Amino acid sequence: MASNTGGIKPMTIAGRMVRERERLLGMSPEERAWRAQWLKDQQLAHNEPRYVPEYWKERLNPIRRVYRAPLDMVQKGLTPVLGLEWAHAIRFWTGKVALGAFAILATTYYFKYNQNDWTRKGGWRVIHSRKAVFPGDPGYPKFDKRTEPAEYAARGFRQSPI
Repeated sequence: MASNTGGIKPMTIAGRMVRERERLLGMSPEERAWRAQWLKDQQLAHNEPRYVPEYWKERLNPIRRVYRAPLDMVQKGLTPVLGLEWAHAIRFWTGKVALGAFAILATTYYFKYNQNDWTRKGGWRVIHSRKAVFPGDPGYPKFDKRTEPAEYAARGFRQSPI
């Protein structure tokens, strides 16, 4: 198993002063100066984070760049108008909604055109329950019965135009 640190034990650059309890125990002037410098180093410059196109080109393989291209163009067009965060959010959710809609349409298509009937062995078999009959309904306690044994497991054979 490969190590995330390349075999070197990980160490924190924050030191022991990252914990508030350690700082409350007391800090020497050197530790206080080091802590102040460390906090100052955590602040980003006015031009950060930087966008480096070569980084993204190397990070994403060619196939991924192709299927991301349409929504990347949408994001690029929306960024001057809405800002980077909103443009990215719209790009992200547009992709998720499109994938969800495709999944719903594909499932609907599959259930509509791949039913398990008497002509095929495969497909999903959808069984409908009988209509519920409650006290007070007209005709209670009678309910629809299958009158012939041939109706069981017919899977639509009688409704066939053949």
